[in-house]
Formats: sequence, structure tokens, C-alpha cells
Amino acid sequence: MDFDSAKSSLVRFRASANSFLSDVEPLALLLAPLLTLLVARVVQSFLRCVHDNGAKPLIIGFVMSSVKLVPGVKRYIDAEKQKVVDQMQSGTKSKRAGWMSELPKEGLGPGVVEKLKEEKDKDVDWRGKCSGTVYIGGTESEGHFAVINEACSMFAHTNPLHLDVFPSVARFEAEVVAMTAALLGSKETSSGGEICGNMTSGGTESILLAMKTSRDYMKAKKGIRKPEMIIPVSAHSAYDKAAQYFNIKLWRVPVSKEFQADVKAIRRLINRNTILIVGSAPGFPHGVIDPIEELGELASSRGICLHVDLCLGGFVLPFARMLGYPIPSFDFTVEGVTSVSVDVHKYGLAPKGTSVVLYRNHEIRKHQFVAVTEWSGGLYVSPTVAGSRPGSLIAGAWAAMISLGLQGYLENTKAIMEVSKQVQKGVQEIPELFIIGKPDMTIVAFGSDLVDIFEVNDIMTSKGWHLNALQRPNSLHICLTLQHVSIYKDFLVDLKESVNTVKANPGPIKGGLAPIYGAAGKMPDRGMVQDLLVNYMDGTC
Repeated sequence: MDFDSAKSSLVRFRASANSFLSDVEPLALLLAPLLTLLVARVVQSFLRCVHDNGAKPLIIGFVMSSVKLVPGVKRYIDAEKQKVVDQMQSGTKSKRAGWMSELPKEGLGPGVVEKLKEEKDKDVDWRGKCSGTVYIGGTESEGHFAVINEACSMFAHTNPLHLDVFPSVARFEAEVVAMTAALLGSKETSSGGEICGNMTSGGTESILLAMKTSRDYMKAKKGIRKPEMIIPVSAHSAYDKAAQYFNIKLWRVPVSKEFQADVKAIRRLINRNTILIVGSAPGFPHGVIDPIEELGELASSRGICLHVDLCLGGFVLPFARMLGYPIPSFDFTVEGVTSVSVDVHKYGLAPKGTSVVLYRNHEIRKHQFVAVTEWSGGLYVSPTVAGSRPGSLIAGAWAAMISLGLQGYLENTKAIMEVSKQVQKGVQEIPELFIIGKPDMTIVAFGSDLVDIFEVNDIMTSKGWHLNALQRPNSLHICLTLQHVSIYKDFLVDLKESVNTVKANPGPIKGGLAPIYGAAGKMPDRGMVQDLLVNYMDGTC
């Protein structure tokens, strides 16, 4: 009875539907589902775009694109952008006029050394007045500088790609990696006893490799084919590079009031496509260590990777902890940490172009390697981005670590940590300034609600200082090195004078970049800011 009733209802529905559609064109009946599907796809794409980028940037982008359609507006905007780019490049364009663009007909022979010295003499006097940049103390012709220069010179012809020819360089790399890993917990039971890694050309390559490796590891482990990673806004821009290079969706989350990674915000964004989250120890902008233990617990509980950026802290924090400074956990002793990047060419005092990427175990690291079996040139396998690598830099890094030893690093760390304390105290004594966050190491960031901090930066630049300009909030920072140990008081005197100058005479100085930094920070169309940066770079390199 129930079946007959259902059948009868179906027949009545069919008759009713046919009667309703009897006057509709057959072509319309054919196209309606297709058009509905098309509209649904458009709506879906729009909603995904809003979800990925936010409504505000989407609206601003749409408005700016629409405005540019007005005759003459795009031309005007492009002209104004070019004026800004020209101002940014004003110090370099004139210098490029005399640069060589083809080989000389006759070589200079050994005389080229004099030419090198002549060009080198035109460089900025960097001794003590740069934020970061040069981490070794003293001058280039003495002490530690002389040691690593000689080491690099001895191995200038070597290439670890040829292990059978240069076994010495292979040993140096393995020992640099092992010694670095030991500083970051490889000897502790909680690390698992399998910490491994490779040397790279710098922090960016170390981060790139860790992201590529994590992507491929999570694809093999969990089948993730649309990878996403979540990072705080304070994380290094190398992650943006990795996202673009390796097709990983990047989510940036705000930092907490303490300028640390916001673990709750990161947790909310984790989904089935998340492969990795990131913490820094410390972060580049403000010198604050992220809550690595909390991030480790989160990564471990969700079965995803956690990368810790120790490019700045890798050769300070282990020694600072030994010296008794209050340093939170940051290395492989934290459960959940799967990879780490650490620069030897910063506080490791090695030559520029030396970094290390480390993994918790070999199972993860294997996904870093590229093996080629179908090349007519033979079987090929490479551990890093570069095939050929300069053995001179590897030897220089090994020489730096062996020459300093544990005691040397402890002494250096003590010196710069104490200078950091003094600089923080000195900045706090300037009433117009405030320190951002609570610096854990050797980076001191500061801003102001009373004077334009970028105008202060321009005055400091005129005094020979080279500081880092930051945004969100507008601020400056100085990354303290051994170069600052003897002249940090000069920095504080010049900073106070610069603040007083801006306070007494507010407004940009001729040739200063304060207006550009200020405008860029307030500009709602971030796409336009990106265009400015790309055009600047295109005309600079």
C-alpha cells in the first residue's frame, strides 16, 4: 500500500512538472543547469577569495582596478609611483653610470687587486655603526677576521660536490652540522638522537629547504596535496618566498600584545591541509622569542611540522642559557619541533654565506634531497638548492667554530648580552621613545608616539648609523654585535640628539626616506606598495 501511494505521488509530480515546463523552450531547459553551475562556481571562487585575502583588501583592489580604467588615471598613478622609485634609487643611479658592461680588451692581471682595493675604499665605514651586518669584532686585518680569511683562501678552489676529490671539505661540513646540532639538543634523550642536516648558503636557503622538505614529508605521510602553512606576522619574509616557490598557501596571523606568535590564532587556522607552523627564537623585528613549547604541543597534537627559525639565536641562546640568562625552551628538546634553521655567519662568526638546516630525523630529511635517475649525464643526487657549493665558506665556518671553541662563544655572548641590557636601559631613559616588547636577546626595537620615528632614522643615517626600519608598528631596531661593544654609548648619545632634533624641528629632511616609509605604512592598497618594491628592485640589481 505504501509503495503504491509513493508511486502515485511520483506520477502526479511528474505530470505537474511537465505541465509547468510545457511552455519553456527546450534550449532554456538545457542551458539553465549549466548557467546555474557557472554562477555557483563564480560565487564559490569569490567566497574563497574573500576567505583567503579578506574582504577589505579585495574591495580596495577592486576599487583601485576600477579607478585605473578612467582615462589618464593609470598614467598619473604610474608616473607618481615612478617618482617614488626614483627617490628610493637616487643614491645608486648616478653610481651605476661608470659600471662596466663588457670585458676589457686587455686584462689587468695581478693589478686587479689594486682595483679591488680602490672600489672597497668607497664602501661605507661599517665598523660599529650597522645594525647586524658584520658580527665579527675588530678589523678585517686582525684576529678572528684574519683566521677565517686565511681559511677561505686555502680552500677557494674546493667544491663538496666532488666528495672523492675534497674529502676534507666533506668532513668540515659534517662536523659543522654535528657541532651545531649538539648546541641545539642533539645529545639530549628528548631529541630522539637522530638530528641531522646540511650546510646552506644562508638563512633563506635553510628556510626554503625546510619548507620544501616539510611539504613533501607531509604529502608522503598524510597525502596532503594542497599544502598550507601558518606563520606569525613577525616571521621572516623567507617564508613568503617559500610559499611562492613551492606553491604552499601562506596564512599570516597577528602577534600577541607581547609581540609573540599568537598560539590561539594559529590553532584556529589549522585544517586538514596544514603541513606546518612556525616559531622564531628570536623574531627578526623585535628580538622576542615565540612560545616554542606551546607551538610544539600544538604541532605534536595535530600531527604537523613545526619549524623554529634560529637564524639569529642559534649561536647566542645556547650560550646565554649556559651563562644563566632566563632563556625559554627553543630547540629540539621541545617535542614537536621537526626542523630548525640557524646561521653560522651571524653570531657563529663564520664567513658570509654559511647556515645550517637541521631535522629531527633522517625520515624527514630524505625529502630534502633531489635524485635524478634518467639524466644522460649519469646518476645524480643533490642535498641542497645549489649543486656546486663553495668549499671555502664551509672551511671558513669550521675554522670559526674550532678557533673560538665553547669558551670563546661564552665570552662573546656575555659581552653582547650585557651591551643589549645597557642599550635597552639607555633607550628607556629617552622619554620620547619606548621599547617594543621585551627583548630576549640582542635585538632592541623602539618606537615613539611623540616624534616621527622614521625622521629620527633619517637623522641617525646622516650621523653614519644604519638601522632597520620596521612597520606595524612603525619603529626601528638595532641588532647588536661585537662591533657595538666599544661604541654603544655613542649610539645612545646620537639617538638622543636625533630625537631632540626631530622634536625641535619636525618634518622630513632633504633626501630622507621618512615620507616614503610613512606613506607605505599607511597605504591601504598593498598591491601598490608591492609594485613600488618590485620596480625599485628591477632598477637596482
